[in-house]
Amino acid sequence: MLEEMGKAARAAAYKLADLSTAEKNKVLLAIADRLDAEREAILAANEQDLADARANGMSAALLDRLTLNPQRLSAIADDVRKVCQLADPVGQLIDGGQLDSGLRIERRRVPLGVVGVIYEARPNVTVDVASLCLKTGNASILRGGKETWRTNAATVRVIQNALQAYGLPAAAVQAIENPDRELVNQLLKLDRYVDMLIPRGGAGLHKLCRENSTIPVITGGIGVCHIYLDETMEIAPALEVIVNAKKQRPSACNSLETLLIHRAIADRFLPAFTARMAQEGIPLHADDNLLARLQDGPAHVTPVEEGDYDDEWLSLDLNVKLVDDMDAAIEHIRAHGTQHSDAILTRSTQNASRFVKQVDSSAVYVNASTRFTDGGQFGLGAEVAVSTQKLHARGPMGLEALTTYKWVAWGNDTLRP
Repeated sequence: MLEEMGKAARAAAYKLADLSTAEKNKVLLAIADRLDAEREAILAANEQDLADARANGMSAALLDRLTLNPQRLSAIADDVRKVCQLADPVGQLIDGGQLDSGLRIERRRVPLGVVGVIYEARPNVTVDVASLCLKTGNASILRGGKETWRTNAATVRVIQNALQAYGLPAAAVQAIENPDRELVNQLLKLDRYVDMLIPRGGAGLHKLCRENSTIPVITGGIGVCHIYLDETMEIAPALEVIVNAKKQRPSACNSLETLLIHRAIADRFLPAFTARMAQEGIPLHADDNLLARLQDGPAHVTPVEEGDYDDEWLSLDLNVKLVDDMDAAIEHIRAHGTQHSDAILTRSTQNASRFVKQVDSSAVYVNASTRFTDGGQFGLGAEVAVSTQKLHARGPMGLEALTTYKWVAWGNDTLRP
């Protein structure tokens, strides 16, 4: 089955690579229009997936990730339209020049070819990946989680219908609908046809792909994100950023998981902080230095477990820890972070500069919420993933990250002496 999908995807990729930007944009607009027009079928499929998920006891955070509604589906379609407005990197001249040999040499951006993506309960990923891959002339093979297979299948059918209406192969976007995990193992070995593999899910999925794939793997999307509150920061604006980073969408990979508080600001900060956390319904998990100080306050507080520092809550829960200085904060981030998104709240340019240099994450913020780590927020359009590694892409992966380059050499019957 996957061998045939791979062959078809490779053949489709050759056709996509030959399309102009205008032709690709027409197809993308058609996909966006069909997502709006066929909304009822997609939402009905999603409701079936949700019913099964509830029956199987899926957590509220994962249910939120899985849920589509008219507003979310419209936003997904609008994201496709936004991709049309983005500059097409394919064919872009990176650099080049005339050589002493007489060759005129150029380095140009080209599609990767076929991109495989394995993801869990996020039906929006199906459209995000398909639209970005199509814009960059790449075919895609998608394997969503078993929790969302009906939604993914319905969405891919809409995309394939739009492709075929423009004379393009449906195999340009394919979904593995069978939930059998053995198919994941087969996909990991499909290096003859697939050029890059992106797992979007938990640590177990990333480990499986890194250890078993014969295809280059881009890992990311696991966000144990931190905010360090230093001794120079004002209380009121700090609270607003913290609440936004934690509560704006707690199930997202860029939401705040651990707040590190400089000891020197604790007496001034904690009363207002606990009152605000109680108001927002944010449960706290405090270290030994803070637990006794917070237990008599209005917020719900429990002792933090050591393992809590290393996992995403995917909920409103928040770890809180006192640190003696920035060195201790940076040490904690290095020990427990995932190189996703980390922030400092400060009024010291010296502290900000040092934090930016010393924290080795794909996105580092000064006086801003970690929730901005997103392709759309970074001006990249929809994202295919957030990479937390360093090759070949880092942070939100937009169009450029779905390209590679080739050398093109122009001669005049030129011979090497």
